[in-house]
Amino acid sequence: MADRIVPVGEKRLMEVNLGELGSWMGKRDFTPNGLLASIRNGHDRYYNKYINVKKGGIGGVAMLLVGYVALSYLWEYDHLKHDRWRKYH
Repeated sequence: MADRIVPVGEKRLMEVNLGELGSWMGKRDFTPNGLLASIRNGHDRYYNKYINVKKGGIGGVAMLLVGYVALSYLWEYDHLKHDRWRKYH
């Protein structure tokens, strides 16, 4: 039973070979409802893996906070780059 061939559309991104990537992308649902469903599934997976555990720690929340800080820095990088003090203009 373990040798069952899984269709490309049912595989996760990390299980897809590079040659199958085009057909895998063609099977994805890019409608607004499909995108919202994928975001909801990702949130549920993250929540169940890092937040909703019996012996939880600060790790899941810290990972989310670090991601937010990194994303905010990337969004504001151009603005911060031009506000630096420079010796030569």
